[in-house]
Amino acid sequence: MATVSEVTYDLLRARGLTTVFGNPGSNELPFLSGMPDDFRYILGLHEGAVLSMADGYSLVTGEATFVNLHAASGSGNAMGALTNSVYSHSPLIVTAGQQVRSTIGQEVMLSNVDAGTLMRPLVKWSSEPTCAEDVPRTMSQAIHTALQPGRGPVYVSVPYDDWAAEAPAEAARLLDREVHGAAALSGGQIGDLIDLLEGATNPALVLGPAVDADHANAHAVQLAEKLRAPVWIAPSPSRCPFPTRHPSFRGVLPAGVADLSQTLAGHDLILVVGAPVFRYHQYVPGKYLPDGACLIHITDDSEEAARAPFGDAYVAPIANTLDVLATMVTASDRAPLAPPADFPETGSVGSGLDPAHLFALLRGAAPHDAIYVNESTSTGDAFWAQMDLSRQGSYYFPASGGLGFGLPAAVGTQLADPHRQVIGLIGDGSANYGITALWTAARYKIPVIIIILKNGTYGALRGFSRILNTGETPGLDVPGIDFVQIAEGYGVCGSAVDTAEDFTTAFKAALAAGEPTLIEVRTTFGQS
Repeated sequence: MATVSEVTYDLLRARGLTTVFGNPGSNELPFLSGMPDDFRYILGLHEGAVLSMADGYSLVTGEATFVNLHAASGSGNAMGALTNSVYSHSPLIVTAGQQVRSTIGQEVMLSNVDAGTLMRPLVKWSSEPTCAEDVPRTMSQAIHTALQPGRGPVYVSVPYDDWAAEAPAEAARLLDREVHGAAALSGGQIGDLIDLLEGATNPALVLGPAVDADHANAHAVQLAEKLRAPVWIAPSPSRCPFPTRHPSFRGVLPAGVADLSQTLAGHDLILVVGAPVFRYHQYVPGKYLPDGACLIHITDDSEEAARAPFGDAYVAPIANTLDVLATMVTASDRAPLAPPADFPETGSVGSGLDPAHLFALLRGAAPHDAIYVNESTSTGDAFWAQMDLSRQGSYYFPASGGLGFGLPAAVGTQLADPHRQVIGLIGDGSANYGITALWTAARYKIPVIIIILKNGTYGALRGFSRILNTGETPGLDVPGIDFVQIAEGYGVCGSAVDTAEDFTTAFKAALAAGEPTLIEVRTTFGQS
């Protein structure tokens, strides 16, 4: 008879989950000792980095990704990073080792007390199997739950003595089991949406990460072109679901109520697809919508639809709904939208590179299909003004705004897509939250390029200090960090630059190196 460990590995293999991201402890060793040769283990030095690497990997592959953490302590260390996975709808199968089943109630060392509740309310589903024989079925449930609309991370705690137990014979049925989603809008609902779109005087589209995740970009472009409608990306985008040089593209919506409403002024119909309505950040109160506007929300996440404070929502598959709408809607006779303006002129003033100038240099030197993982949170406007992103899966950002995603996610993204160059744009404040991922990049020879935008301060915090009128407060600056020395200590080649010429030389060398490289760029400070 097969053991619980053997059946679980068979199940993971059947689901394509043969890459394991982890940081092990004693509770995890019995599981890892049975790992088959066709699996690969990607070690991270901190659980936050492990989780973010797995998140980046999942964002690129579009598939479930397996994570193995250490008991309650490792799970807790990963929870900050997990907030990003929740809002990017990344189907992560997060597992943790538990103490021997018979000792948990004593709260012995390394026991995960009430493990099923530890990750709530972050995860979509959380469990600790009631007995060893139920481990394979619980793992199967976790995988299917993570992948069902709306996708999201799940959590399973497994006592380490369960792995050697005998698995029930019927567990083999789990290997070829499928769960299919069949929901779709009715003909009447589609007809109502088309009537609204065709009857609008000045419609606008707002797109979110699910459009990119569901490979629905082409349908979104077709719909925007037929409606001759402008397109915005929802606030704090975790992905870029629309080509940035298309005539319809208008950039990223602001994350304050009044600012967002003002941006959409003049539009009588706003169609939001694949994004929450809305995920605000800074508190700028006002009307949710401009006068005379109505909002329609299409999402595959029922909770996302339920918590929205306004608008009518349809819960339905994103790609299918966009495809039907783009095919059936009548092309508008409104005047075509003008082509995008030329890129803004840039140049550096004083010492260091202006971030906009840095992004312009990248646009000129990076491969056309490069992937950007951005955690330079104070330079967003400059980035969007300078970038030409046309391919799906070209941009990733921490979906909850929590720092520590960017650098390890860039490593995971490059591991998932070795055929496209991944460029991590990381602020010097953000970098310290996930810096240990450099070791993983070096250890597994993952040729990611990490660009540290170094201005010696938490730029986003300084921006908020102006919004909140708090003035100079403690903890805003992070001077005196040498990222080149840190990178070299982890085994990654690095260089520091502060001119356009030196950056271009260093970046071209990084592209040719075929190994992980860090470039520290001294930048001027400018809050966007």
